Parts: sequence; C-alpha cells; structure tokens
Amino acid sequence: MLLAIDAGNTNVVFAIYDGDRQRGIWRTATDPKRTSDEYMVWLTHLMALKGLRPVDIHGAIIASVVPGATFNLKRLCKDHFGCEPVIVGQPGVDLGAKALVDRPEEVGADRLVNTVAAAATYKTPLIVIDFGTATTFDVVDADGNYCGGVIAPGLNLSLEALQMAASKLPRVEIQPPAEVIGKNTIACMQSGIFWGYVGLIEGLVARIRAEYGEPMRVVATGGLAVLFAKATHVIEHTDNELTLRGLLLIHKRNTVQ
Repeated sequence: MLLAIDAGNTNVVFAIYDGDRQRGIWRTATDPKRTSDEYMVWLTHLMALKGLRPVDIHGAIIASVVPGATFNLKRLCKDHFGCEPVIVGQPGVDLGAKALVDRPEEVGADRLVNTVAAAATYKTPLIVIDFGTATTFDVVDADGNYCGGVIAPGLNLSLEALQMAASKLPRVEIQPPAEVIGKNTIACMQSGIFWGYVGLIEGLVARIRAEYGEPMRVVATGGLAVLFAKATHVIEHTDNELTLRGLLLIHKRNTVQ
C-alpha cells in the first residue's frame, strides 16, 4: 500500500491507497514542530480504525509547501514505515510534466501535482483553481505542462485580515447571502467576501482565457470548491481528490515495476 502525504500551509493530509483504491484519508493542522513520533502515534490510531497496520505500507510520496514540516514527514516514512519517500520537486523525480516558467524551482509542489492529475483526468488546456490558504489559478497547456498562473489571498485569510484591521467588524460565517445588497453589518460582510470572491474567480478566468487565446476548461479543488461552483458557471468541474490522485500517479511513474 502507498502512503500519500500532502503538506499544505494549513493542513497536512495523509491518505493510504491499495492500488488505486483509497483506504483512508486523514488531516491534521500543519505544525513544523510536530515530530515524526507524534505523527506516528496519531496516524496509527486512525489507521487501526480502518483495519490498517504500519507493516501494510510499502511506499510513500510527499508533496510539501512547508519546508519546516518536510524533514519530520520524511523521518516518519523512513523510521516508522521503512520507506524512502518520493519527494515531489526533488531532482530525479519524474512528473511527466514540465514547468514552463521563469523559475521552475519556485513552483509549489501542490501546483505541480494538481497539474499532473488534472491533465490525466480532464481535456486540456485547462485552468485549475485551488481554494487553499492561498487561492491559486494554474494554467495547464494542451500537452499537460504547467504554464504559470495567479496567486491570490485565500478566502479565510482575506476574512481574517478584514476582522483584524477593522476592530468593530464581527467574525462571520462564509456563506452565500441571498442578496448582494446587505441590510446589516454581517450581511454586508458576507456579500463582500462571497460575491467579491465570485467576481475575482470570474474576472481572472476571463482574463486568463483571453490571454491564452484558446478555450479552456476550469477545474476547482479545495474545501471551498463546491461552495463557489454553485455560484458561478465558469467552474465546470469540482475535484477534491485532485492532489492526492496526482501523488498516486507520480508515485507510479517513479516506481520500478
């Protein structure tokens, strides 16, 4: 079985695959100080609930955008699962896709993994929108290569900044208000956050398509993908398993059969 690890700025996601079948998926808050032993205690209890044992794991792959967490995740794989993990972005790891940008080494591992999965699943060229700590728009060309994109502040980050900067504004739940014109403070904030973000999505997709010069499909992933897909016609597919599926594909590509 394969242990796939996606370490983002907010959460670390662990998934176990038996071939192509996912046997379990769990997440924990990202903390660079968390040791490999701490990860193991937490993870083995959750694995046991699914009838899984550490000895069942024979391979591992890590995509991380948090360098401070990568070391302990590597130690987890080596010390507790007896696996030398494939690390996305390291020399010698074949993605099957190129990063056609000025500085390929600066592209986040998650964006490359999403590119691989999206190109294998959907007709290219396309735009991948990932609603994470940051909201990213990634362009995948007709050959499945990463061609650049856009990084915008994530929705929760924007909301937090608004609340910190304006002391009289309350914390609000992210949800689509019935009307754009709010009649009270909470409704005004929800409208600005939600419909403002819809405007961001539609505006950037339109500009990317115009600049690229060809029809492009749009795939959204991340926790808020479904919420925004219901509010705008530009999102054609939602796929919350995109990153993990990309890790599975990359591991297969880099494993000697």
